Amino acid sequence: MAERTDKQLECTRAAAEHQKAWFAQLRQDVFADHRPYAIVQADMPLELFSVMDVPVVSNQWWAAVIAAKQLSARYLDVLNAQGFHDGLCRYCSLGLACTLANDPASAPWGGLPKPALLAARLTCDCVQRVFALWAKAFDAPFVTLDNTGATHLPPRWWELSRYAWEELYEAHRLDFMVEEMQHLIGKIEEATGRRFDLERLRALMAAVNQQEEYFEEVRELICAAPQTPVRMNEQVQNVMTTQWVRGSEWAVSHARAFRDEVKQRVANGIAAVPNERLRLMWVGAGLWHDTAFYTAFEASHGAVFVWSMYLAFGPDGYIRYGAEADPLRALASRVVSMNEQLHNPPWVNEWIVEQAKQHRIDGALLLVPHGSRPSATGTYFTARALESAGIPTLQLWTDMVDARMWNGEAMRARVTDFIEQRLQK
Repeated sequence: MAERTDKQLECTRAAAEHQKAWFAQLRQDVFADHRPYAIVQADMPLELFSVMDVPVVSNQWWAAVIAAKQLSARYLDVLNAQGFHDGLCRYCSLGLACTLANDPASAPWGGLPKPALLAARLTCDCVQRVFALWAKAFDAPFVTLDNTGATHLPPRWWELSRYAWEELYEAHRLDFMVEEMQHLIGKIEEATGRRFDLERLRALMAAVNQQEEYFEEVRELICAAPQTPVRMNEQVQNVMTTQWVRGSEWAVSHARAFRDEVKQRVANGIAAVPNERLRLMWVGAGLWHDTAFYTAFEASHGAVFVWSMYLAFGPDGYIRYGAEADPLRALASRVVSMNEQLHNPPWVNEWIVEQAKQHRIDGALLLVPHGSRPSATGTYFTARALESAGIPTLQLWTDMVDARMWNGEAMRARVTDFIEQRLQK
């Protein structure tokens, strides 16, 4: 496996330092001051927790941290040894595995302390049972949000999501999600003793818009620059560190600093990879156990990963103008179709083809994750759509956090062959 690439941006180093300090403070607050916090799925309305001053740990973020620390194999082996089947979605169950292993000495930063509650949207087959067992292990309450289906989809949904979100996401879905979120608010209040404040949510929604507008500027800079000014993996770290606390004063400030640094690099003609000749996109969740993979083809082929969903989805999936009239309903529109837009056809494939065109993509690598059927199924349609648009694709059957099924040398050889046989020709 290649060594990890040095960070080129000051913002990336600041984001990493902030993330580690944030978690250390969280553990201090929970253990010493008995402050409540929550463990949630990434597609939950994190804003509701924010306005009640309840920190959240995203299940997917925690799984990514475990994988990056090269601990996924150890914990998933523990899960299998306890009788869990090996086809279980690793991304959703790795956090549970870490808790059941019950080894604070090996867990990242000592592991997760007991939360005040756990919460998840029921968007796949396993999540309800995984979270129920996790809640049982912590002896903490578990709250669910149901997941409704769309009955129609206008073309080019990303052009409607900011202003025409009531039309795009359908009144019946928004009505139901508002009721679900009101139930969640009551459960958060009951578990933490905190109180929901609608005015704080209104202000937070405006701050999130501002944060995502900075990310949109970064996306536009990457699209327009002759060569990408910032590698994909540094995009991800700067974006996701802020998205977990989106709308906070720190998040908005960091997004602005990220925009400013990328803008200055473009003005100075600085390329992340000066010998860039091919532009690649990564479709799917991050390869968290081997992020060095994203820079493995730069020196040999001038092939640079310039796109992932993490930066691109911020502007198109989160911005909600007109939210001040009914911030809870606007938040419902942000939550209700997040999984569809990122993983399910026809939402995802149409959007990704558009992104590929805007970013001048030469070839796409698509992660097909074992055990994650909604994401894996959508990948087929996305690959077909990209190929139909003239963009060669390579599907990688592997997992975003399970290092046991990853052969770095073999996968690099496959991508090398893809580049030389389909892109360079």
